[in-house]
Amino acid sequence: MDLEKHPAAPAPAAPAGLRASDADRDRIASILSDALAEGRLTADEHSERLDSLYAVKTVGELEVLVRDLPVPGAPQVPAAGAGHAVGPAAGAAFDTVVAVCSSSARKGRWRPGAHTRAVSVMGDISIDLTEAVFEQQVTEINVTCVLGNVEVLVPENVTLRGYGSGVLGNFEVRGEGRGESDPQAPVVIVRGFALLGNIEARPKPGARLVNLALKLQKRPEG
Repeated sequence: MDLEKHPAAPAPAAPAGLRASDADRDRIASILSDALAEGRLTADEHSERLDSLYAVKTVGELEVLVRDLPVPGAPQVPAAGAGHAVGPAAGAAFDTVVAVCSSSARKGRWRPGAHTRAVSVMGDISIDLTEAVFEQQVTEINVTCVLGNVEVLVPENVTLRGYGSGVLGNFEVRGEGRGESDPQAPVVIVRGFALLGNIEARPKPGARLVNLALKLQKRPEG
Protein backbone atom coordinates (compact mmCIF):
# COMPACT_ATOMS: atom_id res chain seq x y z
CA MET A 1 0.00 0.00 0.00
CA ASP A 2 1.38 3.39 -0.98
CA LEU A 3 1.07 5.59 2.13
CA GLU A 4 2.88 8.50 0.59
CA LYS A 5 0.67 11.54 0.40
CA HIS A 6 0.69 13.16 -2.96
CA PRO A 7 -0.12 16.85 -3.17
CA ALA A 8 -3.52 17.59 -4.55
CA ALA A 9 -3.64 18.92 -8.06
CA PRO A 10 -3.86 22.70 -8.08
CA ALA A 11 -7.29 24.10 -8.80
CA PRO A 12 -7.52 25.59 -12.28
CA ALA A 13 -7.26 29.36 -12.31
CA ALA A 14 -10.13 29.56 -14.73
CA PRO A 15 -11.83 32.85 -13.85
CA ALA A 16 -8.62 34.73 -13.06
CA GLY A 17 -6.89 33.49 -16.19
CA LEU A 18 -9.71 34.33 -18.57
CA ARG A 19 -9.22 37.16 -21.00
CA ALA A 20 -11.07 40.25 -19.76
CA SER A 21 -14.18 41.33 -21.65
CA ASP A 22 -15.62 44.81 -22.10
CA ALA A 23 -18.24 43.96 -19.45
CA ASP A 24 -15.47 42.97 -17.00
CA ARG A 25 -13.72 46.30 -17.56
CA ASP A 26 -17.00 48.23 -17.15
CA ARG A 27 -17.62 46.46 -13.84
CA ILE A 28 -14.18 47.37 -12.50
CA ALA A 29 -14.54 50.95 -13.76
CA SER A 30 -17.81 51.20 -11.82
CA ILE A 31 -16.12 50.04 -8.59
CA LEU A 32 -13.25 52.49 -9.08
CA SER A 33 -15.64 55.38 -9.72
CA ASP A 34 -17.64 54.56 -6.59
CA ALA A 35 -14.41 54.51 -4.59
CA LEU A 36 -13.48 57.94 -5.96
CA ALA A 37 -16.89 59.35 -5.08
CA GLU A 38 -16.70 57.90 -1.55
CA GLY A 39 -13.20 59.31 -0.95
CA ARG A 40 -11.51 55.89 -0.83
CA LEU A 41 -9.29 56.87 -3.78
CA THR A 42 -7.72 60.20 -4.64
CA ALA A 43 -8.13 61.59 -8.15
CA ASP A 44 -4.52 60.60 -8.95
CA GLU A 45 -5.01 57.05 -7.63
CA HIS A 46 -8.22 56.71 -9.62
CA SER A 47 -6.52 57.95 -12.80
CA GLU A 48 -3.59 55.55 -12.31
CA ARG A 49 -5.85 52.53 -11.81
CA LEU A 50 -8.05 53.57 -14.72
CA ASP A 51 -4.98 53.60 -16.98
CA SER A 52 -4.09 50.08 -15.79
CA LEU A 53 -7.68 49.00 -16.45
CA TYR A 54 -7.09 49.14 -20.19
CA ALA A 55 -3.54 47.81 -20.08
CA VAL A 56 -4.12 44.48 -18.31
CA LYS A 57 -5.36 41.41 -20.17
CA THR A 58 -7.02 39.00 -17.73
CA VAL A 59 -9.86 39.01 -15.19
CA GLY A 60 -7.40 38.21 -12.42
CA GLU A 61 -5.32 41.28 -13.22
CA LEU A 62 -8.48 43.41 -13.19
CA GLU A 63 -9.44 42.11 -9.74
CA VAL A 64 -6.06 43.24 -8.37
CA LEU A 65 -7.09 46.83 -9.11
CA VAL A 66 -10.04 46.62 -6.68
CA ARG A 67 -8.85 44.08 -4.11
CA ASP A 68 -8.64 46.81 -1.43
CA LEU A 69 -12.05 48.28 -2.30
CA PRO A 70 -15.60 47.21 -1.37
CA VAL A 71 -17.30 45.23 -4.09
CA PRO A 72 -21.07 45.67 -4.71
CA GLY A 73 -23.00 42.72 -3.28
CA ALA A 74 -20.19 41.64 -0.94
CA PRO A 75 -21.04 41.66 2.80
CA GLN A 76 -19.52 44.58 4.67
CA VAL A 77 -19.18 45.04 8.42
CA PRO A 78 -20.13 48.57 9.45
CA ALA A 79 -18.00 50.36 12.00
CA ALA A 80 -19.42 50.56 15.51
CA GLY A 81 -21.66 53.56 15.90
CA ALA A 82 -21.47 54.40 12.22
CA GLY A 83 -24.55 55.83 10.57
CA HIS A 84 -26.33 54.19 7.70
CA ALA A 85 -24.76 54.73 4.31
CA VAL A 86 -26.62 56.88 1.85
CA GLY A 87 -27.98 54.90 -1.08
CA PRO A 88 -29.51 51.47 -1.62
CA ALA A 89 -29.53 49.01 1.25
CA ALA A 90 -26.99 46.24 1.21
CA GLY A 91 -28.07 43.48 -1.13
CA ALA A 92 -30.67 45.65 -2.85
CA ALA A 93 -31.00 45.02 -6.57
CA PHE A 94 -30.00 47.87 -8.87
CA ASP A 95 -29.66 48.59 -12.56
CA THR A 96 -26.31 49.81 -13.87
CA VAL A 97 -25.62 52.19 -16.75
CA VAL A 98 -21.93 52.60 -17.62
CA ALA A 99 -20.23 54.76 -20.24
CA VAL A 100 -16.42 54.62 -20.42
CA CYS A 101 -15.14 56.66 -23.34
CA SER A 102 -18.49 55.97 -24.96
CA SER A 103 -22.19 56.80 -24.69
CA SER A 104 -25.12 54.98 -23.12
CA ALA A 105 -28.84 55.70 -22.87
CA ARG A 106 -32.04 54.47 -21.26
CA LYS A 107 -35.14 55.85 -22.92
CA GLY A 108 -38.55 55.03 -24.34
CA ARG A 109 -41.06 52.70 -22.70
CA TRP A 110 -38.91 51.02 -20.05
CA ARG A 111 -39.28 50.00 -16.41
CA PRO A 112 -36.62 51.59 -14.17
CA GLY A 113 -35.72 49.71 -11.02
CA ALA A 114 -35.94 51.23 -7.56
CA HIS A 115 -32.18 51.88 -7.69
CA THR A 116 -30.13 52.75 -10.75
CA ARG A 117 -26.38 53.35 -10.75
CA ALA A 118 -24.91 55.48 -13.54
CA VAL A 119 -21.14 55.72 -14.04
CA SER A 120 -19.66 57.99 -16.69
CA VAL A 121 -15.89 58.12 -17.22
CA MET A 122 -15.15 60.37 -20.20
CA GLY A 123 -18.52 59.31 -21.58
CA ASP A 124 -22.10 60.50 -22.03
CA ILE A 125 -25.16 59.00 -20.33
CA SER A 126 -28.79 59.90 -20.94
CA ILE A 127 -31.49 58.57 -18.62
CA ASP A 128 -34.89 59.55 -19.99
CA LEU A 129 -37.79 58.74 -17.66
CA THR A 130 -40.45 60.70 -19.58
CA GLU A 131 -42.02 57.53 -21.03
CA ALA A 132 -40.95 55.14 -18.28
CA VAL A 133 -43.34 52.86 -16.40
CA PHE A 134 -42.80 53.45 -12.68
CA GLU A 135 -43.48 50.34 -10.59
CA GLN A 136 -42.49 51.91 -7.25
CA GLN A 137 -43.19 55.20 -5.51
CA VAL A 138 -39.52 56.18 -5.10
CA THR A 139 -36.89 55.76 -7.80
CA GLU A 140 -33.29 56.59 -6.86
CA ILE A 141 -30.48 57.27 -9.32
CA ASN A 142 -26.89 57.34 -8.04
CA VAL A 143 -24.49 59.03 -10.44
CA THR A 144 -20.69 59.16 -10.58
CA CYS A 145 -19.33 61.34 -13.36
CA VAL A 146 -15.62 61.84 -14.18
CA LEU A 147 -14.78 63.97 -17.22
CA GLY A 148 -18.17 63.10 -18.65
CA ASN A 149 -21.78 64.19 -18.92
CA VAL A 150 -24.93 62.67 -17.39
CA GLU A 151 -28.44 63.94 -18.10
CA VAL A 152 -31.61 62.76 -16.32
CA LEU A 153 -35.01 63.76 -17.75
CA VAL A 154 -38.28 63.26 -15.85
CA PRO A 155 -41.96 64.01 -16.58
CA GLU A 156 -43.24 67.40 -15.43
CA ASN A 157 -45.61 65.91 -12.84
CA VAL A 158 -42.98 63.77 -11.08
CA THR A 159 -41.45 64.99 -7.83
CA LEU A 160 -37.72 65.53 -8.37
CA ARG A 161 -35.13 65.69 -5.60
CA GLY A 162 -31.37 66.16 -5.86
CA TYR A 163 -28.42 65.65 -3.48
CA GLY A 164 -24.91 65.96 -4.80
CA SER A 165 -21.78 68.00 -5.42
CA GLY A 166 -19.09 68.69 -7.96
CA VAL A 167 -15.33 69.18 -7.83
CA LEU A 168 -14.31 71.35 -10.77
CA GLY A 169 -17.58 70.07 -12.18
CA ASN A 170 -21.31 70.69 -12.06
CA PHE A 171 -24.19 69.00 -10.25
CA GLU A 172 -27.54 70.63 -11.00
CA VAL A 173 -31.12 69.55 -10.38
CA ARG A 174 -33.75 71.88 -11.83
CA GLY A 175 -37.50 71.97 -11.23
CA GLU A 176 -37.38 70.42 -7.76
CA GLY A 177 -40.78 70.38 -6.07
CA ARG A 178 -42.85 70.85 -9.23
CA GLY A 179 -44.57 67.51 -8.66
CA GLU A 180 -45.51 68.15 -5.03
CA SER A 181 -49.02 69.25 -6.04
CA ASP A 182 -49.76 65.61 -6.89
CA PRO A 183 -49.32 63.56 -3.69
CA GLN A 184 -49.53 60.32 -5.67
CA ALA A 185 -46.77 61.26 -8.11
CA PRO A 186 -43.65 59.11 -8.16
CA VAL A 187 -40.53 60.61 -6.57
CA VAL A 188 -37.22 60.58 -8.43
CA ILE A 189 -34.12 61.17 -6.27
CA VAL A 190 -30.84 61.94 -8.01
CA ARG A 191 -27.66 61.63 -5.94
CA GLY A 192 -24.38 62.40 -7.61
CA PHE A 193 -20.75 63.40 -7.62
CA ALA A 194 -19.09 65.12 -10.58
CA LEU A 195 -15.34 65.43 -10.99
CA LEU A 196 -14.49 67.62 -13.98
CA GLY A 197 -17.85 66.56 -15.36
CA ASN A 198 -21.50 67.56 -15.56
CA ILE A 199 -24.60 66.03 -13.96
CA GLU A 200 -27.96 67.60 -14.78
CA ALA A 201 -31.48 66.46 -13.86
CA ARG A 202 -34.59 68.34 -14.99
CA PRO A 203 -38.22 67.96 -16.06
CA LYS A 204 -38.84 67.74 -19.79
CA PRO A 205 -41.32 70.42 -20.88
CA GLY A 206 -44.58 68.96 -22.11
CA ALA A 207 -43.89 65.44 -20.86
CA ARG A 208 -46.33 64.21 -18.22
CA LEU A 209 -46.86 60.87 -16.55
CA VAL A 210 -50.30 59.61 -17.54
CA ASN A 211 -50.46 56.13 -16.03
CA LEU A 212 -50.54 57.00 -12.32
CA ALA A 213 -53.98 55.45 -11.91
CA LEU A 214 -52.79 52.13 -13.34
CA LYS A 215 -49.81 52.18 -10.99
CA LEU A 216 -52.03 52.74 -7.98
CA GLN A 217 -54.33 49.87 -8.96
CA LYS A 218 -51.39 47.47 -8.74
CA ARG A 219 -50.64 48.39 -5.15
CA PRO A 220 -51.78 45.87 -2.51
CA GLU A 221 -54.46 47.17 -0.24
CA GLY A 222 -53.05 48.11 3.17
